[in-house]
Amino acid sequence: MRCVTLPGLCILLTLNTLTTSARSFFDTTIKPAAAYPAEYVQLLKGKNVALVINQTSCVGDSSLLDILLARKVSVKKILVPEHGFRGSADAGAHIDNTVDEATHLPVISLYGKHKKPTTDDLQHIDVVIYDLQDVGVRFYTYISTLEYCMEACAEQHKQIIVLDRPNPNGHYVDGPVLQADNRSFVGMQPIPIVYGMTAGEYATMLKGEGWFNGSKDLDLTVIKCHNYTHGSKYALPIPPSPNLKNMAAVYAYPSLCLFEGTKISVGRGTAFPFQQFGAPELGKKYSYSFTPQSMAGAKNPPHEGKKCYGLLVGETPEAVYKEIHGRLQIKWLIDAYKAYPTPTDFFTDFFTKLAGTTALKQQVTADSTEAQIRKSWAKDIAAFKTIRKKYLLYKDN
Repeated sequence: MRCVTLPGLCILLTLNTLTTSARSFFDTTIKPAAAYPAEYVQLLKGKNVALVINQTSCVGDSSLLDILLARKVSVKKILVPEHGFRGSADAGAHIDNTVDEATHLPVISLYGKHKKPTTDDLQHIDVVIYDLQDVGVRFYTYISTLEYCMEACAEQHKQIIVLDRPNPNGHYVDGPVLQADNRSFVGMQPIPIVYGMTAGEYATMLKGEGWFNGSKDLDLTVIKCHNYTHGSKYALPIPPSPNLKNMAAVYAYPSLCLFEGTKISVGRGTAFPFQQFGAPELGKKYSYSFTPQSMAGAKNPPHEGKKCYGLLVGETPEAVYKEIHGRLQIKWLIDAYKAYPTPTDFFTDFFTKLAGTTALKQQVTADSTEAQIRKSWAKDIAAFKTIRKKYLLYKDN
């Protein structure tokens, strides 16, 4: 499948590769806000528009850009997050500004040193539309891009419209709440690792809690999804980034991404990234193995060309969903740390940024139990849920 004006952008991979049992596992009646142009196109008449989009910003095989251009909306610029316009760039890879060959529109990267839209970026723009498929995890950087766009719009007196999309991990809230000292692009606000909100809900919280400059003056509109609740099981129709290839990986990602702050591979450079973890040093503990290789979306992956021993946490969405059972699965981290032959080398400096707190590393190295670690989160999670409840747009569990 392809888009009318953007060949190859909207590649429907996930749903088309689901097994029959997996199809019955998911609710196929759920639709993103972008699927209902009658609810937002009238807000754009006579206005110059900038789009914050990527390969996920589609309805069926049509991109949001196609939908708006077909309705004569004056789209002037495209702003793109980490992984680029087509979502194919490696995590952390530099993305250059460019011009889209099909539409001749400027494509501006909001990554690297240029994370926040500048005055020049939004010059002559009246409305910014944000339509990215998020996965509901604090360190997945699309919500950081959302915040920077909201702040820029507030400062420059622009309207922002969030076309909401379902959160595939929206059915639970878990993990340590970010401490202010650890604020970074992979964690900007005091929320848990898994925060249980859609992008639209999160945007209303950012504004309502005054978490960015000029928040009280921001003109924010959220267009809601249809048929979504926080108990829904939603299969992403398009992989949101190169190494979240399927729903099994999307479900395992919140837990396995913590390994990105260690010497352990999460399977980048294999057929199952974020469905497995391992390292050459774990051979005495684990029998399962994989060997990372450099490939598109995973150039020069950790432990490239080396046999890594570890664990495949699940091949199917159903299996991983059951294994996670509505919480951050930290036993994998604890077990791998205990099995690593040189514990002092296990963690990297990036781990604290991902965890959002110094406590988790200290707890693992001090041999705290999973129950003790979870108990340490309880008070902060309860406080966050009280805030979260004020901004929910959909039925909660």
